[in-house]
Amino acid sequence: MSLQSVALRLGPISAAIPGPLYQQIVAAVRREVGAGRLAPGCALPSFRVLAEELLVSVITVKRAYEELEREGIIYCRQGIGTFVAETGHDRTRAAQRALAERAIAAAISAGREAGLSDRELQQAFRDALASARVEPQRRMG
Repeated sequence: MSLQSVALRLGPISAAIPGPLYQQIVAAVRREVGAGRLAPGCALPSFRVLAEELLVSVITVKRAYEELEREGIIYCRQGIGTFVAETGHDRTRAAQRALAERAIAAAISAGREAGLSDRELQQAFRDALASARVEPQRRMG
């Protein structure tokens, strides 16, 4: 277990973005854990340090960490710190997969209501996948 915390790249956390600030932090940590950028045992910044970095209240960070701990993505040790749980990646990936499956099911339902055939739905899915592969490259360039 690493006692040195990592610098989190959580993206913008802002009141201008829809959703409560603590939920934005939860989503960002889930994303980082799910992508493997935060490995099991990795130390997270303290409430105070992260609050300063994100320009939010300590209470906001505490609430986000509590939710992540309830989900089993992180764990806290009094006097030692907060760490990514061994099963954090698996739990995050399972939740992300379930969310993606619900979105796909909703898209299929919408396509069926619009009268699309299975072949047309499959082509739409392939087109969307191809488009999603191109987008990250455009953002990097």
